[in-house]
Amino acid sequence: MKLRHLDAWNAARQQHAARYMAVLRGSGVVLPAVRLGAEPVWHLFVIKVRDRDRVRVKLQQQGVSTGVHYPLPLHRQPAYKHLAIPDGALPVTNRVATEILSLPMYPELSADQIDAIGKVVSEALEP
Repeated sequence: MKLRHLDAWNAARQQHAARYMAVLRGSGVVLPAVRLGAEPVWHLFVIKVRDRDRVRVKLQQQGVSTGVHYPLPLHRQPAYKHLAIPDGALPVTNRVATEILSLPMYPELSADQIDAIGKVVSEALEP
């Protein structure tokens, strides 16, 4: 049943991602990079922010739900414990795991909602 909507939903997500990129450009967040020639469907819209947990709380207070889909870096997952990778061995990976934040992303989002989310994100980044 839902498969017949896939192309339209993917197109909507692509439009939403483009709007997020425009709204958040210059706000202080690190936006997702898209390789030339790639056509992502934006299952998630993940940004990077310093002090993610503080920003996340501020967004929640304004009614903006967020996600932290990968709170634990891969090398620290129980399934990879046997690799015995020391905690300090992957400093960039460890840092990024504390900065990534998924913003709302679903086909039914409106442009006004994305604009409002962008405003709340920008305000949350203010000291």
